[in-house]
Amino acid sequence: MWRSYLPLILFPILLIALKETEYIETLFGDFADDLWELFCIVVSFGGLFIRGITIGYTPRGTSGRNTKKQIADRLNTTGIYSVVRNPLYLGNFLIMLGFVMFTQAWWAVVIAILLFWIYYERIIYAEEEFLREKFAKLFLQWAKSTPAFIPKLTRWQKPDLPFSFRNILKREYTGFFVIIITFTLLEIAGDFISEGIFEFDTEWIIFFITGVVVYLTLRTLKKKTKILHVEGR
Repeated sequence: MWRSYLPLILFPILLIALKETEYIETLFGDFADDLWELFCIVVSFGGLFIRGITIGYTPRGTSGRNTKKQIADRLNTTGIYSVVRNPLYLGNFLIMLGFVMFTQAWWAVVIAILLFWIYYERIIYAEEEFLREKFAKLFLQWAKSTPAFIPKLTRWQKPDLPFSFRNILKREYTGFFVIIITFTLLEIAGDFISEGIFEFDTEWIIFFITGVVVYLTLRTLKKKTKILHVEGR
């Protein structure tokens, strides 16, 4: 089941919304605008953090790790899966939300949330139908007490496996780079659309170069070495 089409749908919305990127700066000044941009970046990296917590505890061949088709040798019910049934999609939502909020267009945020819900609701339904058929009573008991999307932190249960930071580095370095390059492009495009010039601020250059270095380093370690390999993950 493909999940990569939503960004293509959101892309033209982001471009149109970028016309409003100077809204906060005009009303409250440069400092407030910088704080808002930082907040949006934190929101997106918060989504990546949730994905990281999920993947750091997740073994190979379990629910939540399928990409093109339904695969699940076992049902995840501990760790983050004990507080929310779809933590990876919750992470994706926050990543997307940070991007759209960066445009400062409230209508774009509303449209993006609606599109995300419509898009992922069908995916979640199909996945949970598969899990219901495969795990029957175990799935029903878990689904009955675990929220689909809004975490219930009081339900936390200790994960079955130890946390693996290497597994996160191996699997989420692309997501890390996507966040950095997306915000950088949004900043450049926003300046161009509102002011008609390409502007490259020092902090954004450093931000982007850091992303490139981290991405290339982790990609090389994954492709050329076994440093990031974790047995059973």
